[in-house]
Amino acid sequence: MSDDPRKNASNTRGRPFAPGNPGKAKGSRHKVTLAIEALLDGEAEKLTKKAIDLAMAGDITALRLCMDRLAPVRRDRPVTFDLPKIETVSDLPKATQAIMEAVAGGELTPSEAAELGKLVDAHAKAIEVTDLHRRLEVLEGGRP
Repeated sequence: MSDDPRKNASNTRGRPFAPGNPGKAKGSRHKVTLAIEALLDGEAEKLTKKAIDLAMAGDITALRLCMDRLAPVRRDRPVTFDLPKIETVSDLPKATQAIMEAVAGGELTPSEAAELGKLVDAHAKAIEVTDLHRRLEVLEGGRP
């Protein structure tokens, strides 16, 4: 058995960092990135204009580049959905039923419903923890 306090030091390829070495500073950038930024410094406006000119002339790649910057693909969208109020664990079936009905009716996509389900689950856990804490206080101190 090794004296090294790191769990996976023996599984690390090459030489591992010395214990206590924090590694790269947060926000530090690679030398190549810094070199590219130095080359492009002051040329961004000209390059953007050229990309727009090429796109307007029919260059599909330039057009795609411009459109990706103007209207990027949305990762998700705001969901307007009336979720029943969840104040106790007994309210959870109403909430999950409403989510399932919204999926069945086409109001929500299955992936949106899955994300809402995660939120409902997190809220349910918060209710349970709060309830357990209250019960523990009553048992330990005899006060509500």
